[in-house]
Amino acid sequence: MTASASGAAVGRRIGIGLMHGLWRPRVLGAWRVPAAGPAILAVNHSHNIDGPMLMGTAPRPVHFLIKKEAFVGPLGAFLRGIGQLEVDRRGTDRAAVTGALEVLEHGGVLGIFPEGTRGEGDFAALRAGLAYFALRSGAPVVPVAVLGSTERKGRLVPALPPLRGRVDVVFGDPFDAGDGSGRRTRAALDEATVRIRRRLGAHLAEAKRLTGR
Repeated sequence: MTASASGAAVGRRIGIGLMHGLWRPRVLGAWRVPAAGPAILAVNHSHNIDGPMLMGTAPRPVHFLIKKEAFVGPLGAFLRGIGQLEVDRRGTDRAAVTGALEVLEHGGVLGIFPEGTRGEGDFAALRAGLAYFALRSGAPVVPVAVLGSTERKGRLVPALPPLRGRVDVVFGDPFDAGDGSGRRTRAALDEATVRIRRRLGAHLAEAKRLTGR
């Protein structure tokens, strides 16, 4: 099933309303996201609001790869309706891979949590999926750091950051994950993963310096 570009545009409008209504996002470097053409946003992941926060602050609609466990009942129908992609993390999900590549082939923006799941949000445990999509599509990778979503718990809803609290979203410079050779071998994939980890780690450190987080 092809992800809906118009649905992602609706999702972005919803994200803008919710994220700016509930919190106070501070967005730095959004101009670094290519204005047109395919792009991959590589986002650190330490809280459930990180994805919606990016949807509401990115300058273009984003199609995220989201774990299939979230696609249950009405929420599943909603996520599909706003152009998000379901992925089974237990193995190679060919339908999800095809859907993600189609987003990029049509000049869209793919959002990926390269760590695969919520963690420390420090890009330390990178999986090869991001490198695969970058090498296969040739799309530039834009590092994104979401900071502040886990610093404090809200008083009304402890599972969420404090309402009207500040969350920083910092976009980095886009880069090519490949080495320019066009290789898509296992060795090229491993090398690209190391290259990506270094770039994302450096961006996170710079984002923390800029924001004082």
